Formats: sequence, structure tokens, C-alpha cells
Amino acid sequence: MTTLNDSLRSKIMTPTTKSALGQWSSGWTFILATTGAAVGLGNIWKFPYVAGANGGGAFVLVYLACIALIGVPLLTAEIMLGRRGRQNPIYSMRNVALESNRSPRWKLAGVLCILSGFFILSYYSVIAGWALSYVIESSLGHFKGATAQQVQEIFSTLTNSPLRLIFWNTIIMMGTVTMVMFGVQKGLERTVRFIFPGLIIILFLLVFYAGTTGYFRQGLAFLFAPNFSTLTANGVLIALGQAFFTLSIAYGTIMTYGAYVPNNVSIAKTSIIIAGADTFIALLAGIAIFPIVFAYGLAPDSGAGLIFQTLPISFGNIHFGTLFATLFFIMLVFTAFTTSISILEPSVAFLIEKYKISRKSAAMFAGGACWLFSFGTIFSFNIWSGYKLFGLTFFEIIDYLTVNIMLPLGGLLITVFVGWRMKKKFILSELKLKDPLSYKGFIFCLKIITPLAIVSIFLNLTGMI
Repeated sequence: MTTLNDSLRSKIMTPTTKSALGQWSSGWTFILATTGAAVGLGNIWKFPYVAGANGGGAFVLVYLACIALIGVPLLTAEIMLGRRGRQNPIYSMRNVALESNRSPRWKLAGVLCILSGFFILSYYSVIAGWALSYVIESSLGHFKGATAQQVQEIFSTLTNSPLRLIFWNTIIMMGTVTMVMFGVQKGLERTVRFIFPGLIIILFLLVFYAGTTGYFRQGLAFLFAPNFSTLTANGVLIALGQAFFTLSIAYGTIMTYGAYVPNNVSIAKTSIIIAGADTFIALLAGIAIFPIVFAYGLAPDSGAGLIFQTLPISFGNIHFGTLFATLFFIMLVFTAFTTSISILEPSVAFLIEKYKISRKSAAMFAGGACWLFSFGTIFSFNIWSGYKLFGLTFFEIIDYLTVNIMLPLGGLLITVFVGWRMKKKFILSELKLKDPLSYKGFIFCLKIITPLAIVSIFLNLTGMI
């Protein structure tokens, strides 16, 4: 008697060569799109600071090793699953599992990825809205000569107003939905082809300006001077976590983008290029930011506050500060926008393939649902700020749940499946590795090193170590 699983398996034994939802026009476009997805707000403020605070060049060396042993193998695995399955993360995981004679329940890893991305987008779009608001604030010269108290008041006025936050968040979500509506080549491709080069140009302009502050060497020393005495075991764990989170692993984005990759594109080579480009941009951001911060004796360790409270003070007190502040926040919006469209795409792909609806309807439904859910984050900064569960606001709960639990778990399921359950012949078919040692190294990382690293990240994030 033919079972449902046998029926599904028979349909996917000959994988399709192209996703029904579209395909990247070239490998280069895929690299641009995926790098744009990976480069987020955290690249701009978090990586440069944690590198400087944890040994500078010593941390960067450890981080690069983590990227090579954890980031690249995971990125490769997720792209490979997407291209092999040729559908959204849920169906791709199910298809590849059935093809390898494994349980279709592995699709739950795809469910987890899509949910993680949905939750993250619900608050990421709010923060992107802050950046868009600051484009206006800076262009109008509101930071010129501003004191720390005045900058704090600008930020507080923004976050304390639900209507203002809803307005800016709505613009971000409308732009995101609109671009996703147009599909892979006319929407996603065109967006990254315009935005990503603009982001790089602005970043280089900021680096050039940082070189005129007189504190360029101090900024470089903070970021690159190797200081192994300050690189602790916790610093190594931070490097592990940064290598995992910086590449947008387990959001569903990479697997979905992988489904659109042409068969003639080398997954291994593009994964290395994407990881390298992501790291380069993060370092470039530090080179641009820290000389400006040090020029005015401000703290480089203020986290997200570095963007919205510390840097505006610096920009407000330098020559051409209004111009460069505006460019900086435009860059942030560009960064956030390429990430937000990539996070929404997996949900849209699932709705199209599950319910056979148009891309326009799917984008509007997924974007609208995320927009409504984002009200929880918006209200966490004002009218709901006094309502807490386990001492956490709604926003803090969603952030903790996704970053500390869902993403590490999703990444762990992906690496365990590819390392231990996916058939070797399918891996070789997708990766086209001619050197047996390359395959053995890839599988060793996914079987042993990467799972142990993810477990360490999880234990560190939850305070167990």
C-alpha cells in the first residue's frame, strides 16, 4: 500500500532545476542579495565594538576562525538545502528529508526558521523606523551643536510617542512589502543592485571623513591592535556568537534565497565570498565610526545607543556634521531595508506555495501580519513599558526568545540534518566538491565542531556558562 510519504518521495526524487517562484539572474546578484541580507544593524555597531573591547586584532583572528569553521559551513549547508529543495524552508526541509529517506518532520526546522524571521522582522522594522526618523532629524540640522541631554530628548521624544513609531514603522513595512511584491528579479534583485552599492559608497565616504578627524590611528588601534591579555574565554564565546548571528543563519532567508540559485553557481565559493564581504563591511564600519567617537571623547561601548545617542553628539560637533550624519543614517536605512525584504521573503514564499495565492496577496498578508505584531514592540517603549513578564517587556521577550533560543535551535537542527542525516550523494551533487578532503572537512565541521559551537553559544546566551 502506497503511503503519503512514499507519494511525496516519488514526486521529489528528481529535484527541479528552478524554483517556481523565480531565479537569480546570476551568481553575482545572489552574492549581493545574500550579503545585503546578512549585513544588518548589528554589523554597524556591535561587531566593531566587541572586537575592540575583546582584544582587537586578537578577537578578529578568533572571529575569522569561527567564520571559517562555523559560519561558512552553516551558510553553505543552508544554501544547499534551499537549492536542493527549491521551495520555502518548510517544504525544502521536507523534500530533502524524504529524498534522503528521513522523516518529513524535519520540516519543523523550516517552521522554526520562518517563525524566527517573522518575529525578528516585527521589531527590526521598528528600529529601522528609528533610523529613517533620524535621517530627517539630521538633515534638518537638529543634531548641530546638540548636547548629550538634547540628543537624549530627541530619542526619548521618538520612542515615547506610539504614533510616531507607528508612522515610521509603517513606511518601512510598506517599502518592504512593495519590493517583495515584484518578485525575485524585478523586486529583490533591483533593490539590492541599487541599495548595496549606495551603502558601500556612503561607508567609504564616512571612512574618508574619519581619516580627517585626527583620531584615525586611535580608531584603528582600538579595532585591530592585538591584545591577547584582554581576550578571555567569554570573548571567544562572543566571537562564536557573532560568527553565527552575523550571517543571518536560521532566519529562513538564506534557505529561501538558496532556492533561487542557478545550478551553475558554486555554493562553496559564494558562501566564502558572502562571509568575507559581511566581515569586511563590519570592519569598515568600525574604521568609519570610532575615529569620530574618539574625537569627542565619547564612549565606544554604548551598544545600540552608539547609533542613536552617542554618534549624533559627535556628528553635531564636527565640520560638515549635518551632511555626514544624514549620510550615515541613510546608510543605516539601506542596511535595514535589504535585511527586512530578505526576512519577509520566506513567509511570502511559504504562503504562495501553501495556499496557491498571488505574490502580491502573500506579501500584503505576511507584511500586514508582521506590521500588526510590531505594535507589541512599539508599545513596549511607551504605554506598555510598565507591563512585564519575568521582568521583561514584550519586545525584550521576543528578542530573548528569538536570539537566545529559536535561532540557535534552528541552526543546530540544520547542521545536524546535513551532517548526520542527509545522504552524501546529494551533498556532493549540490556542492560539486572535487577534492575529497574538502568534503571531509565540511562534514567534520557540521558533525562535530559546529554543533558543539552552537551549544556553547546557547549555554552562554542563557547564562548557563
